[in-house]
Amino acid sequence: AFDEATAILAGDALLTFAFEILSDAATHPDAEVRMALVSKLAKAAGVAGMVGGQMLDIEAETKSDAAELAHIGLIQSLKTGALFRYACEAGAILGGADPAPLIRYAQKIGLAFQIADDILDVESTPETLGKATQKDKAMGKATFVDLLGLDEAKRRAAALVDEAVESLSTYGARAEVLADAARFIVARRK
Repeated sequence: AFDEATAILAGDALLTFAFEILSDAATHPDAEVRMALVSKLAKAAGVAGMVGGQMLDIEAETKSDAAELAHIGLIQSLKTGALFRYACEAGAILGGADPAPLIRYAQKIGLAFQIADDILDVESTPETLGKATQKDKAMGKATFVDLLGLDEAKRRAAALVDEAVESLSTYGARAEVLADAARFIVARRK
């Protein structure tokens, strides 16, 4: 809807606004909790997370080791995966709960999300997705579909969702919304 410069500024504004919200006493009365939220978001969004993963993704356009499954997994765990992990861990921090089950859940759905995205890039159309398809292939980037094949990529994504749902078992029915979200990740068509 807008030009690239405006989109970049909007992203910058939203990220800094997130820090503003997290540091506000209205978010949580305990300053240590707020500091933990801010610190973890900085790591998830920064060089050890989304920004670092995006840099590796850019480098993957020209490096031969980018076609290795482990390397693609690393890139995705830093990009989208870091933000998924943060979102889940932040809930545990706010609630004073053990974050480990939610972190495991987030790791699984983050990878499932990327595999599903790679599948949609092959099976969908630009009109349905609302964005160009086959972009990674055109840029010479390897995807999970390239390395696993379409059927195995679908199996892997489904298995990751099952593992994500299983990691929530300690929460029982209270985690059904998260389980449904995990299932949606591989069922989505956009």
